[in-house]
Amino acid sequence: MGDFATKAILVVNTASECGFTPQYEELEQLWQRHKSQGLMILGFPCNQFGQQEKGSNQDIEAFCQLNYGVSFPMFAKIEVNGSDAHPLFCYLKSQAPGLLGHQAIKWNFTKFLISDEGHKIERFAPVTKPLALEEKITQILASSATG
Repeated sequence: MGDFATKAILVVNTASECGFTPQYEELEQLWQRHKSQGLMILGFPCNQFGQQEKGSNQDIEAFCQLNYGVSFPMFAKIEVNGSDAHPLFCYLKSQAPGLLGHQAIKWNFTKFLISDEGHKIERFAPVTKPLALEEKITQILASSATG
């Protein structure tokens, strides 16, 4: 986990042309409210679901900043499933499988919340709005500040 080991980390696979794309707004709200207490949000654009992330990395960055004011770290476009899946997502899926134990990510805006210096990983479906995780994030940050 490197530089992020002592923080709560929310990892999200994203897309610019998805019905869940407005979640960028809530992700940015979480980032602004909690980054000073140790929250890290990491966005990973992915074009594997419905071809909803067709743009270049520069196009994606511009879209996120212009439309949602995204200032949390966004990475280069990756794959999250299959033989070319990014190693981070291979690890996250193995540690926090989805419904019925399936590891594959089913859609954009699947979220992984990493806490306890990387020892605890929770997975949340795309329909789970980022602000629905705020209480859990606040608890993690409070416990890591005192522990």
